[in-house]
Amino acid sequence: MSTVPAEVLPTGALSGRGRATDDEVAAPLAPRARLLPALAAVYRAQLSRARVARIPLLFVATFQSVGIMVLMRGVVDGGSEARAVVAGSTVLVVAFVALNLLAQYFGQLRATGGLDHYATLPVPPAAVVLGAAGAYASFTVPGTAVTAVAGSVLFGLPLGHLWILAAVVPLAGAALAGLGAALGLLAPRQELATLLGQLGMSAALLLGVLPAERLPEPIGWARDLLPSTYGVEALARTFDPDPDWAAVALDLAVCGVVGVVSLAVATWAYRRAAVR
Repeated sequence: MSTVPAEVLPTGALSGRGRATDDEVAAPLAPRARLLPALAAVYRAQLSRARVARIPLLFVATFQSVGIMVLMRGVVDGGSEARAVVAGSTVLVVAFVALNLLAQYFGQLRATGGLDHYATLPVPPAAVVLGAAGAYASFTVPGTAVTAVAGSVLFGLPLGHLWILAAVVPLAGAALAGLGAALGLLAPRQELATLLGQLGMSAALLLGVLPAERLPEPIGWARDLLPSTYGVEALARTFDPDPDWAAVALDLAVCGVVGVVSLAVATWAYRRAAVR
């Protein structure tokens, strides 16, 4: 019968009871994942999770915006008002998903304890917020394109500058997704998160689709505070025969800054909710 030196035996074998030592219990965990790989992993997971709901989600958001444009066609003939209606309806698709549904998602995640799952993973909080926001905003791309084309045809607007959607959608989506995530994470109850998401989408509808010159001045101030307003203004300017590209760039820059700030607030709200 062969013998084994005692120093190579597991400590549990020496004790006869299989208990781990303090050193084994205190073994270091895996290192925290870097931001970009973690962000990509969360994005893919969220995209795969919501894949089943993609078609009805896009249908509802797009049908809602196209229906609003059809109704407004009987009131608005053309000019700046038509440009405002088409741009506002297009960005409304982003607001429906990135603001409304993301607020509901994070509100549900907090209420059901889903944040505890993410808290146990070596994933930076920013990756969770940005990954979920990016996945939800990605669903809006086909709907915004369909809405913009349908609205341009309906109101007789030029189609040549719709490439600007490649900048409007991600920047407006970031601003609205950050706001939606923050509302969902800061709301004390899931029902309140749903209500705030609905109110935010309603504000994007009323203040974005209606022409600015027809709004009372106090409501116009509220419109300036809404993140989606600058995406609407940037898209509406490109329907002009000779767009003011400097003003378009300024609107997009404001949208980008608001997006960074809102996502930072959402990340802080995630940390705050995850430790409670």
